[in-house]
Amino acid sequence: MFNKINISPEKQKLIVYLALIVVTFAVFWQVNQYDFVNFDDQCYVIQNIHIQSGITPDGIRWAFSTKYTELWHPLIWLSFMFDYQLFGLIAGGYHLTNLILHILSTLLLFWLFNRMTGAIWKSAFVAAVFALHPLHVESVAWIAERKDVLSAFFWMLTLCLYVYYTERPAVKRYILVLFSFVLALMSKPMVVTLPVIMVLLDYWPLGRFESQKSGNCMTGAVSPKAAFKLLREKIPFFILSAVLVIITLYNPDNTDHKLFPLDARIANALVSLVTYLEKTFWPHDMAIFYPFSLKLPLWQVLGSGFLIIFASTAVILMAKRYPYLLVGWLWYMITLLPVIGIIQIWLYSAADRYHYLPSIGIAVMLAWGLPALIKNKNTRKKILFPTAIAFLAILSILSWQQCGYWKNSIELWNHTLQVTKNNDIAHTNRGAVYAELGQYQRAVEDYNEVIKLRPGNFLAYYNRGNMYAALKQYQRAIEDYNEVIRMKPDHADSYNNRGWTYFKQGFYQLAFKDLDEVIRLKRDNADAYNNRGGAYFKRGQYQTAIEDFDKAIRLKQDYADAYNNRGGAYFKRGQYQPAIDDYNKAIRLKQDYADAYNNLGIVYLNQGNKNLGCYNAQKACALGNCKTLETSGCKGYNR
Repeated sequence: MFNKINISPEKQKLIVYLALIVVTFAVFWQVNQYDFVNFDDQCYVIQNIHIQSGITPDGIRWAFSTKYTELWHPLIWLSFMFDYQLFGLIAGGYHLTNLILHILSTLLLFWLFNRMTGAIWKSAFVAAVFALHPLHVESVAWIAERKDVLSAFFWMLTLCLYVYYTERPAVKRYILVLFSFVLALMSKPMVVTLPVIMVLLDYWPLGRFESQKSGNCMTGAVSPKAAFKLLREKIPFFILSAVLVIITLYNPDNTDHKLFPLDARIANALVSLVTYLEKTFWPHDMAIFYPFSLKLPLWQVLGSGFLIIFASTAVILMAKRYPYLLVGWLWYMITLLPVIGIIQIWLYSAADRYHYLPSIGIAVMLAWGLPALIKNKNTRKKILFPTAIAFLAILSILSWQQCGYWKNSIELWNHTLQVTKNNDIAHTNRGAVYAELGQYQRAVEDYNEVIKLRPGNFLAYYNRGNMYAALKQYQRAIEDYNEVIRMKPDHADSYNNRGWTYFKQGFYQLAFKDLDEVIRLKRDNADAYNNRGGAYFKRGQYQTAIEDFDKAIRLKQDYADAYNNRGGAYFKRGQYQPAIDDYNKAIRLKQDYADAYNNLGIVYLNQGNKNLGCYNAQKACALGNCKTLETSGCKGYNR
């Protein structure tokens, strides 16, 4: 079409680059307004003190030495540190970084296939499918999935540099490819299959396996000598992949791969391969978490197995005539292998983000395979171009809609529960959001569902117990803590919370017994010392209370509540200056601490200092605690 109106190939490529940038930005830009979600974003950013220290020598050392979150991906940590230096905890900045990386990967993907094949519009289609597919929203909109977009960027860059190397092999160019691959490996372990993809591209479209060429035409004759040379060329890449596999899998404490029986994992892998394929063409019911099913229908497993064997056989038989079908299919299958679930990845049965790189293989099959079905060139242009535009438009609309579900945690989990069944993880996380919002009864309802779906989940009882305690339904809370302790006798947090619940009910002896047990189980539990100090305070044993508050503060030096509580004990003993010092310290640590301001006001008023007493009582009331202001005669008092 563009050739008819005499647009040069260079201008056509420029049009493609601009269109990919503009459309992808238009579809995904809304994520810039979105928040963090309460699924992995906490450990990656919100509650990660290493990230929030910014880029420092200690932070860099930590990034390269840790397997926090059970993966070794130092570049991810460094990228988040960099984002924190720029944006702090403003989520939009992190979303924007993900989006920019996604767009850069898209542009590199177009360059890659256009450089290898010279087919501008086929390459553009492959890049557009990658950029706009709704299954890829998760990779872009989920801040914690920086792993996907960063590793994809280096994946594309490695392949682009590899093509550059194949055009004129040289040591410097080879080292660049190897270095880029190392950066990809340091972003996400899933890229370990990249050396195999290089071999596939050697076969098609690079044609490096052939013994001879005639112009741009492949003879189809594979030279064993050329094949051996190409495989030897990839040895350093395979060694690096093997090292990362060992680093990733070596974790003696990790039992995720044993969560489900092997036969169930194999069955799930077969069904997942076909499910990803189905959702490539019909993206529907997309969710952040798909529960693993131990009871997949036999017909579904056998049907999936048959379809995979049939498709694999077909592309092998057609490989000589249609090599792109074989390359596309193997790209899809091979890149999915690390995450298909034979080695179990937590409780997932599948994940939209795992479709991110494999989808390129299917897009290649469509871009080169469909035109081959229509022999007439004019008919091909009339049918395929508008069909491709319509298909990409539908993908764009669906992606824009899917982005909307990532606005915040409530929207995300509500949608997940609408499109999945028996999803205890979704109920757990939505319950946590409700708890954070103070909607305790709604949280209880979600935890009820979790317990119904997974009765052995002790954390569901623990979480529900906390909600009952917040609702002041203390007996129900104690029953849930009892259940947790029955299932997990060494669960220190349950003893701690049950002890505090006993304390609130006035059962001090039971409270002391539980809090003593917490300290026996976990001697570095600052909360237990603080709570036990509170119990001693209630009984009038102020000096003993101070000793426990001292221990809590030694264990947790920024423990504002412990300073406030110790200030109260000092006040009861008539030690006003230490009390004032502690209340001031609590306020420095927690500037909106209404109770500390209120207590500080009481001390000053007791000393006869009405100026400072009323000032702090007024500050406390402005923050929500008006007890002292209402009883001290400070209302309307001006200093």
